[in-house]
Amino acid sequence: MLRLLQIEFIKLWNNRASKVLIISYFVLLTSIALIAAIKFDIGPVEFHLADQGIFNFPYIWHFNTFVTALFKLFLAIVIVSMMSNEYSNKTIKQNLIDGLSKKEFILSKVLTVISFALISTLFVFVVSMILGLAYSDYNEMSIIFSDLEFLPAFFLKLVGFFSFCLFLGILVKRSAFALGFLILWTIFEQVVFGLLGWKVMSWEAAKAVKRFFPLESMSNLIKEPFTRLSAVQNIGQQIGEDMKFDYHVYWYEFFIVMAWSAIFIYLSYALLKKRDL
Repeated sequence: MLRLLQIEFIKLWNNRASKVLIISYFVLLTSIALIAAIKFDIGPVEFHLADQGIFNFPYIWHFNTFVTALFKLFLAIVIVSMMSNEYSNKTIKQNLIDGLSKKEFILSKVLTVISFALISTLFVFVVSMILGLAYSDYNEMSIIFSDLEFLPAFFLKLVGFFSFCLFLGILVKRSAFALGFLILWTIFEQVVFGLLGWKVMSWEAAKAVKRFFPLESMSNLIKEPFTRLSAVQNIGQQIGEDMKFDYHVYWYEFFIVMAWSAIFIYLSYALLKKRDL
C-alpha cells in the first residue's frame, strides 16, 4: 500500500498545477488564523472578530471544520486532474503494462483520497488547537476536547466528496467536464428536491428524502455554525427569532456518507474494469 501511495504522490508532485493547488489549499487552511487579526475601528465603534468567541473551545471545532471544508474544491480539482492526466498522458496504460492491476490502480487513488482527507483533518486539528489555546476564554481540558465529533465528520465529508470526484474523473476522463458535471449535479439535487416538495410530497417529506442525496448528505455532516455565536443569538432574541438549532452529528449521517463513499469507489472500479484501455 505504501508503494502505491508513493507512486501517486510522486506523480502529483511532478505535476506543476497539482503542486500549486495542493500548496495553495494548505496555505488557505492556515490563513484561517488571519481571522483573528481582523479589526474594525470606525470612530467609537471597535470590533475585533476574535473577541466574538469564534475561537472559543469547543465552538472552534465546529467553526473551523465548516469554514475549511469550503476550500475542498482545490483538492477536488487535483483529484479530477489526477485521473484526466492518467488518460491524456497514457500513464494508466503504462501502469497496467508494468504489472499494476486495475484493482491496485483504483486502490492507489483511494489511498490518495484518504491521505488528503486525513492530512487535512490533522492540519485543521493543529491549527484549531493553536488558535483555541491562544484566544479561547475556556481552557479546561473537558471543554477543549468536547465537540470533537466535528473532526471525524470533517474527515468523512472530505472522503465522500473526493470519492465522488474520483468517480467523475474516471467517468468523464476530462477534468473540465468532470468539474462541470459536479456543478450540474449540485443544481440537479436542488431541482429534484424542489420538484419533490412541489409536486410529489410535502416539503417536510422532501427534506427527509433530500438528506440521502450524495452532496446534501455530505453537507449535512457539518451544519452552519454562525447561529451558535452569542452575538447572533442576541440579535435573534431582539427580533423575536428562535435561533436554537440542532448542530449535532448523528450516526445515521455518518452511515449515509460512508455508504455513498463505498458506492463511488465501487463504481470507479467497476467502470475501470469494464473499460477497454
